[in-house]
Amino acid sequence: MKINALKNHIYKAKMLRVLMPAIVCVLSACGADKVEHQDEQFSQKNVEQIVQEYPYQTQQNIPAMAYIEHGETYNAETVIPPQCYTKTDGVNNPCYACHQTYRGDKDRSNAMNDGALQGEYQFSDLGVTNHWKNLFIDRRPLIKNISDAQIKDWIAQDNYSDFIDKQQQDKHWKGEYTPIENLAYPEQAFNQQGLAKDGSHWVAFNYKPFPSTFWPTNGSTSDAMIRLPKAFREVNGKYSQDVYFANLALVEITMKELAQTTLPTISEYKVGVDLNNDGVMSNEINHIVKQENYLGDASDISLEHTLYPQDTEFLHTVRYIGVNEQGGIYNAPRMKEVRYMKKHNFKSKQSLASEYYLEQKEKDSENLPQVKQLGDRGINTGFGWTVNGYIENEQGQLRHQYDQELAFCSGCHKTIGSTLDQTFSFPRKVDGVEGWGYQNLASQHDAPNKGETQGEFLTYFERVGGGDEFRQNGEMLARWFDKNGKVDSDKVKAANNIYELITPSPERALQLNKAYLTIVKEQSYLFGRDAVLTKATNVLEKVDESQQPLAHAHRYQWDLRLDWHKNLNKGKKLANDNRAVTAKYDSEEITKGHDLIFKDITTVKGITTVKGLAISSEATTQ
Repeated sequence: MKINALKNHIYKAKMLRVLMPAIVCVLSACGADKVEHQDEQFSQKNVEQIVQEYPYQTQQNIPAMAYIEHGETYNAETVIPPQCYTKTDGVNNPCYACHQTYRGDKDRSNAMNDGALQGEYQFSDLGVTNHWKNLFIDRRPLIKNISDAQIKDWIAQDNYSDFIDKQQQDKHWKGEYTPIENLAYPEQAFNQQGLAKDGSHWVAFNYKPFPSTFWPTNGSTSDAMIRLPKAFREVNGKYSQDVYFANLALVEITMKELAQTTLPTISEYKVGVDLNNDGVMSNEINHIVKQENYLGDASDISLEHTLYPQDTEFLHTVRYIGVNEQGGIYNAPRMKEVRYMKKHNFKSKQSLASEYYLEQKEKDSENLPQVKQLGDRGINTGFGWTVNGYIENEQGQLRHQYDQELAFCSGCHKTIGSTLDQTFSFPRKVDGVEGWGYQNLASQHDAPNKGETQGEFLTYFERVGGGDEFRQNGEMLARWFDKNGKVDSDKVKAANNIYELITPSPERALQLNKAYLTIVKEQSYLFGRDAVLTKATNVLEKVDESQQPLAHAHRYQWDLRLDWHKNLNKGKKLANDNRAVTAKYDSEEITKGHDLIFKDITTVKGITTVKGLAISSEATTQ
């Protein structure tokens, strides 16, 4: 039943409730005493059931969770992300980072070729309406009663460990398990090479955040880990760290189309292959050249151009913005989301081309997108990947995302032209040995994209006209743009590292954390997850033919991979200091006294109070 039908039922039910006594009286006056009392009770019972099942009045804004509870689809075009509704005004182009065509690259595995979507609103009749209504809520009144101390307490809590414990104890759970000990506190979880200390074989890597949703200044911090299957970690059935890092390096080589790369020190004797091709077997080497096949027990598996081997896994956490005592920004222990991908089925370039063709055919036929739901296991993208996700419940505990919430993930990890094997982060890893280790923005410079002549983020500022897709991040505009809205390129180039470019002030960080917390309390993820502080003004609520398309002079060819060897910044200081997103902190100190757990919840006149923290629950009706 569609939502319009739901509203009609509400209206009819209300009318029936009002008219039922009159109908009964009229029927009685006309000899309707023949109508059995049982039928009258049955009719009244049906009316009560309808009213109870559909408790929302006509014209009333329905909460996001009501759609899920009643099995009603809120937005069948959830694969269109909020950023796609940005006004371009004919010149501002945030679209190029996702929509690309590479017809000259015959070897490319991604054959979506959707570059024509840059600056054109080619939506279905349903898609022309922007369903991401959280973009249009001014959250400043909703967060005014949340103190800085309260939000700091909130973000300092580890909600991952309890989630993993409960998941492993759930005998009915049929999805994956992704435990990493101390993941909330990265410096306890990983060694310097990024290898998890708990023996789980997850490896964290340092990568450049994709522009610009995942920049801390726009709402979240994040990280990413990769894990290769068992055969890629072993020789003759026994674990070998040398083989593992050699195979990880080969994955990097094939995804970035490199001839060679550096890696943590390993022994060629332990691998059994002359990996640097110098004709000599060595106990210690630090670089590896491209091989035909992977190594160890995976030696029968060949490297495939820009494709991961089967059973490759990725883990990605989206976190609140941590603010330390010195005002430094880091990845907070509390996680907004935990996202997981597994390549459950290897598909060749030819097979993928068929999938892309079918996807394009579906779009040309104006059919609504189909999302293959797998229950506990998440969704099947149709391109060989399983995608799953977890998000905070009202109390801040991580829960499995509902089907409609998970459908959102397929918008980016299915069919957009810029990705490589449906992924973003790993192809953007810092090259070689320096890229193995937990995320650290202060160690990265603004490297240009492959084929570009200046820093990626500087280029993004120029092409988008702001520090975010919506061009409403006032702090970024004040920092990096002049009063006429032009990028101060010299100032951007003088930045010591990308930490300086894309992290917020402590004040903005806390405000963004508070804004997102109100979304958590509403559980309104179906309406959008972006923690915007004020109503978006550069975003369309409804698309019509009068919208100015993006001029062809402002459409761009782009590769998401980076040329890390070009350091075009004037600043030279790239340090692992306490200003980094992975800022060092004393875990005991930062968690001391942070025992705020949302157990006692009361709601009075639209105000939810949780241990003295008042948050308005009326945002979804605005």
